[in-house]
Parts: sequence; structure tokens; C-alpha cells
Amino acid sequence: MKRFAVLCGGYSSEYEISLKSAGTIIKNFPKEYEVFPIEVMKDKWEATYQGEKYLVDPWNLTFTRNNESIRPDAVIIYIHGNPGENGKLTAFFEMRNIPFVNSGGLASHLSFDKWYCNQFLNNFGVKVAKSLFLRKEDEFSDDYIVQQLGLPCFVKPTDSGSSYGITKVHQKEDLQEAIHKAFEEGKSVVIESFLKGTEVTCACYHTKEGIQALSLVEIVSENDFFDFEAKYLGKSQEICPAHVSDEVKHKVQEVAKKVYQLMNLQSIARVDFMVVDGEPYVIEINTTPGFSEASLVPKMLHYDGISIEDFWRSILHYELNLD
Repeated sequence: MKRFAVLCGGYSSEYEISLKSAGTIIKNFPKEYEVFPIEVMKDKWEATYQGEKYLVDPWNLTFTRNNESIRPDAVIIYIHGNPGENGKLTAFFEMRNIPFVNSGGLASHLSFDKWYCNQFLNNFGVKVAKSLFLRKEDEFSDDYIVQQLGLPCFVKPTDSGSSYGITKVHQKEDLQEAIHKAFEEGKSVVIESFLKGTEVTCACYHTKEGIQALSLVEIVSENDFFDFEAKYLGKSQEICPAHVSDEVKHKVQEVAKKVYQLMNLQSIARVDFMVVDGEPYVIEINTTPGFSEASLVPKMLHYDGISIEDFWRSILHYELNLD
């Protein structure tokens, strides 16, 4: 395999973030391979190849240049949200037998849905927040929600990323507005109890030496929680390495690797935690974590002394069985 395409863009609110992530990957891609972006939009797929743009046939990933049909040997899916991170494209590529680098369709879809993912993990003894699941046809009284989960609590769309549609609710009177906001981003909503502790995140990936866990990043938000502003507009401190004990670091890394293995994840995945009284609780899993130069995973790699180029080289070699 010599030619790779990085799929980016997508249909969600995270479109521009995906383009930045893809840009960082392409800039730091292993030099022995050719790489170019394919921008996925609702009305077209468009490749930028050797400075020119070409329409791509999504069915077989080909485009025509100077009467030559060009197709990548494999694709790296880096679309945050729909239709990449939620597993739609991976399922399509699995069906079409097109080599790709990302978690498979089932794992991606499960991890993308915050409610079902947490219920799955809970069955294997992984600690998660207490929660309620809400569809548009369901109704929970404000009193019932507070009785079950207490205040403050978090209201989240189950299938959205980058903290879009998430509200930290402090007063019962604000619950319905928060639920409405979450439904604007997703088809269902999860309401979670508040976990008071230290927020950290750990990224894992598979190499020929086994599952690797990077150093932890601690999140200290200037806002009420790690929302969009905190993530992307500088309203947070992202401390690497996290200010936690070696014991807690080891616990978090082991749980992250357990989650990676349980869910049959592939390539890079980031597991977010709240550490409460020394115990890690999983908040959510990101199978396509942000990869711009300011994102968390590049910070972890920098601290661990791993170049982005070597990082992706090791993933490609393992996932695609390259020599």
C-alpha cells in the first residue's frame, strides 16, 4: 500500500474541526506514503490531489485525473460525528471490502452513543455515572430526574461530539430548556449524575507490541465544564502529565486499555474519565478524537516523546499488516 486518503468533513457541527484534524495528520504523515484528503459533504465527495480538486465516486473511492482512474489503497477515516465517528462509513467500507483505519462499524456506533456505550461498559464492571435515557416520546418529570440523579446534573445528546448540545443543569427549572437544547443536536438524550472529581483523559492505540496507553492529560476548564469554548477557544488548562498519583495514573491507563479491548476498538481512541476519590469513572469514548495541533492526543504524544509521524506509522503497520 502506497497511497492513502484521509476522509474528513462530514455532516455534523464538527465539520471544520475534522478538516483541522485531517490537516495535522496529512502534514505529519509517514513520508514513504502518498496521502491526500477527501472531503465528505452531503452533496458530493471531493479529493484534493496534487493541488487540484476532483469529484470522487463514493461507491469505489475513485476519481479521474488526466484520463487516469485514481483510487487510494486504504483510507483513514477522520470525520468527527456523522457519518464517520458513528460507524456509518466504516460499515460501508466493510461491506465494500475497502481497507480503512478506524474502529469497525459496530464498535464505532456503540461508542458514539453515550447511553448504550455506558450500559455496555457497566455490565463489565467499568464505573460510569448514574443516568437516565430519554427519547422524544418519553417524559420524565423534573422532580423525578432530580430525585434519581440529584443536582447538578448533565444533559447530553447521546450521539454528538465536541460538547455540542451539552448543559450542566444546576436548578430544576432549567431542565426542560437543557433537554430541548440536547434534542436539537441528537435524536435521544442522556441525563447523567454529576461526578465531582478530577477530569482526565487517556488515549490508546494498538501496535504490534500490544495496546499502548499514552500519558494522561488533566482538564481544568475555566467554564462550568469542558464545553466547546473550553475545548477549542482556549477556555481551559490542559495539563500533561496530569497532576495525579502514579497509582491513579496506572488505574486510569489500565481501565482505558480494558475499554479499548472490550469494545474491540482499533487505531486511536481516547477515553475520558472523572476520577472520584481515586476511582476512574468513564465519561465517554472518542474513536476519532480531535487531532489538530492544539488537540489532546498530540499533547500526549509530545510529552511521551513520540512523533506524530512515527505514531501513525505504527498504527498503519499494525492495522493494515504492513511490513
